[in-house]
Amino acid sequence: MSAVMLAQLVAIMPLARARAAAFLEPLNAAMVEFGITTPARQASFLAQVGHESGSLIYVRELWGPTASQIRYERDFSATWPPKAKTDRNQLPWDLGNAQAGDGVRFKGRGLLQVTGRSNYVACGKALGLDLLVKPELLEQAVNACRSAGWFWQMRGLNALADAGDQVKVTRRINGGANGLAERLALFAVAQRVLA
Repeated sequence: MSAVMLAQLVAIMPLARARAAAFLEPLNAAMVEFGITTPARQASFLAQVGHESGSLIYVRELWGPTASQIRYERDFSATWPPKAKTDRNQLPWDLGNAQAGDGVRFKGRGLLQVTGRSNYVACGKALGLDLLVKPELLEQAVNACRSAGWFWQMRGLNALADAGDQVKVTRRINGGANGLAERLALFAVAQRVLA
């Protein structure tokens, strides 16, 4: 594996110029730790990180709360099990948000936006961090990068990057094709820069 150089990172994410140096070493270390070690994997990973973090600007989800973010919270007035799938919002259950306030407490953090109590528990266990007590640890550059690498590995994204399937990579990260055009544009630049 060739380490990504500062000039390469800035070429891939020009908006990251002011923060690129602070993230360069942690990004390279995370890519080694989680097997993101070929140009194809690195290009895919950096393109996704570039989109999800706004080019290394955001390590914490902006909180409105928006209508989408309100969906992170469980409705504790709902009965369980529900009479029908439409009787409740599935998202907080999928995220493991079991207590009032978990939606905002476990909002997206890190360069790939680890979200939800269950993901924080799994990520914390894998990285040796107590994220239930200190979820903001994922906002530190090293942990933001390591959590992104962990998420990447956990979702089996090296295989999809090897296959060159950026649409499937995006769907596994985002759950849909949100921001696909920007992700593909970042990927094209990353491929060229890392070749």
